Amino acid sequence: MLFGATGYTGRLVAAELVDRGADPVLAGRGGARLARLADKLGGLEVRTADVERPAGVDALVDAGDVLVTTVGPFIRWGQPAVKAALTKHATYLDSTGESAFLRDLADRVGQQAAANGTALLPAFGYDYVPGNLAGALALRRAGGSATRLDVGYFATGKGGISGGTAASSVGALLLPSFRFSRGRLTDDRQGARTRSFEVAGRALVATAVGGTEHLFLPAFSPGLRDVGVYLGWLGALGRLAPGAAVVARGLAAVPGVTPALTSAMARFRGSTGGPDATARASSGSLVVAEALGPAGQVLARVELTGPDPYTLTARLLAWGATTAVDGGVRGSGVLGPVEAFGLDELEKACAATGLVESATAS
Repeated sequence: MLFGATGYTGRLVAAELVDRGADPVLAGRGGARLARLADKLGGLEVRTADVERPAGVDALVDAGDVLVTTVGPFIRWGQPAVKAALTKHATYLDSTGESAFLRDLADRVGQQAAANGTALLPAFGYDYVPGNLAGALALRRAGGSATRLDVGYFATGKGGISGGTAASSVGALLLPSFRFSRGRLTDDRQGARTRSFEVAGRALVATAVGGTEHLFLPAFSPGLRDVGVYLGWLGALGRLAPGAAVVARGLAAVPGVTPALTSAMARFRGSTGGPDATARASSGSLVVAEALGPAGQVLARVELTGPDPYTLTARLLAWGATTAVDGGVRGSGVLGPVEAFGLDELEKACAATGLVESATAS
């Protein structure tokens, strides 16, 4: 079941699922648009549902289904799909990259999902599967000696972003984030810090975000005390992010500002526009992970390169969903990609999507 199928990311995921030989049920608000997309993809089944009527979302899912949702911003529109998955014991995957939603999911429903045998796999795309893979590979190569892990995400080329990504990014500045620091998960501000990663002789600047690496990779390497996740889409302008984050948090404290922005964002449920095929083909993904020792020395470094973030997200979600249908997900609760599939299987699957280790990595 693909919910949000007619949005920008949803359409890409639908096409990838069909390419993998699946016959997904396409779900969303627009009956006419769903029908056109279903016909284009070979006559797929369609269902209509709206997040503003949660009972309809719940009715989409049957016991044992696999539910993929791309309906965002998730902090506003994501809960009906999560509730439907929990109620029906459906395996759940989504395309979110929103820190506040991820923290809420882990804190509020993680124990419930584990208790009733439901597997929830959030952020199963460019955000944040590549960093989990690169980070786990670096930690494994460090041999258990790493106390800190830093992961940086970068987009290469000039592909641009979708409307849904823009809406989620603006909203995220006003919402709390998190980090794994000194051996525990703590509150943080989105964009509160910057870090530079050296790639091919250049220092690439990235700003701090709350990713699933914070949630999942400490269990993979118990010696970890600190995890940093950084997004480098802003380039050199990223150095301004800490100041912008302070301003945004100050605005959020002004009565009426956050509700007004939330209301303005309400029209974004999924994204109807984004980079076209030509723009995506001219773009790429780069992810860097460094496992560091107690003295700050780099013990292991992994660089992954792959297709543009949107294509990569669609391929990862399609692989995760079809693998889940075949019973390939391990465990229950809110799961990271390494925990859900195993590191070796995840590395193999990511390579099939085009996400591979760079030959230039040290």
